Amino acid sequence: MPLLIFANGKLDEVEWIRPFLAQATAVWAANGGSGHLFRLNHLPDKMIGDMDSLETAVQEWLTAGHVPIERHPIAKDETDLELALLLAAHQEEEIWLFGALGGRLDQTLANIFLLSLPALANHVVKLMTPTEQAWLVRGQTEIVGQVGQTVSLIPLSGEVHIAKTTGLQWPLQDETLLFGQARGISNRLTAEKATVTVASGLLLCIQTMVYENRSFL
Repeated sequence: MPLLIFANGKLDEVEWIRPFLAQATAVWAANGGSGHLFRLNHLPDKMIGDMDSLETAVQEWLTAGHVPIERHPIAKDETDLELALLLAAHQEEEIWLFGALGGRLDQTLANIFLLSLPALANHVVKLMTPTEQAWLVRGQTEIVGQVGQTVSLIPLSGEVHIAKTTGLQWPLQDETLLFGQARGISNRLTAEKATVTVASGLLLCIQTMVYENRSFL
């Protein structure tokens, strides 16, 4: 079961998230991410952040719900989501992030690169959107989905050497993807289960989802 962490990115609609809440070991909010949970009327088990972007109604809701708050100063080197991830790295093996994409481009890029934090090297951390999930591949990953779903493989380091893929329309065998090139975009599943084995480098896997049962477990 995953830990869910809510960040303060743009979420136009939140009802698609509700079924995931029942699958979580715990639900945390990174500062303004509390607002998304407020819309869902689901109190977080913990709030981490400087509270600089919380509306009064959300603050009062957290206080009335006796939510534990790990407060940090506004002037700091880390983002609130980064602090939440570093804390989670000591507790959970699988972490799903909601509200980490969308809105400000700088925040979106920074949140993607947070997946490469050394503290998360032994964790599966997924970025969740209404239509996609993305995670960093270290070693081997398994992609479970429906035949025809789009899978994109994007290097996050200078060179990513892929030892082997299975279950993809355009297989890669002992090949190198270079940062800045778009070669790994828009592959497709040819089976309900595919694998990607990375020999070296950091690879971002993005899978387009059809949320029929709202579950990736």
